[in-house]
Amino acid sequence: MSRSEPRPYWNTNVARHPGILRRVPEGCGRALDVGCGDGLLVRALRGRAAHVTGIDRSSVMVAEARRTAAGRPGVDFIEGDFLTAELPVEGYDFVCSVTAVHHMDFTAALTRMRELLRPGGTLVVVGLARESGPAEWAVTLAAAPVVRAAKVLRRASAPEGMPVADPRMGYRQVRAEARRLLPGVRYRRHVLRRYSLTWCKPVR
Repeated sequence: MSRSEPRPYWNTNVARHPGILRRVPEGCGRALDVGCGDGLLVRALRGRAAHVTGIDRSSVMVAEARRTAAGRPGVDFIEGDFLTAELPVEGYDFVCSVTAVHHMDFTAALTRMRELLRPGGTLVVVGLARESGPAEWAVTLAAAPVVRAAKVLRRASAPEGMPVADPRMGYRQVRAEARRLLPGVRYRRHVLRRYSLTWCKPVR
């Protein structure tokens, strides 16, 4: 481990990284990580894309991301609001976001991600939602022992200063709105209290 490389850590967000990496298209030129935090996923994506940009509105997280990626070619970070930052329309072959869309307006965030993705590109969103009925609570309660055990066994932790927020949308709301905005999107609910959206932008 280099002096600048942070100590490895695991949490229920990091648990989704391998699945995200598997979705990066072959020959990916440019990738974008929305809500990149300390840049852990950006650094991993660099092994599969020629250039990776991370964007986050937390100055603390972006400073840490820049520090740990210092000297790495093909990586850059933007401190700013994803919804208003200057980013190239249809400029990315791969766009991803891990547990960040609930910090933004969901519809606006997915619409912007769709616009930034090149035709034929892939979008992967991992998010948090709230339980909004007995069936959803039943799933959460059934999975709770697995979640607790995983956190204990893997010694779950998060970078200091990582912003947190409670989700406002329920799982059914997320699924319905994602299907409206991204026709053909694949929605999955995962055991470790996350959902994922996977979508390929049609080629004109």
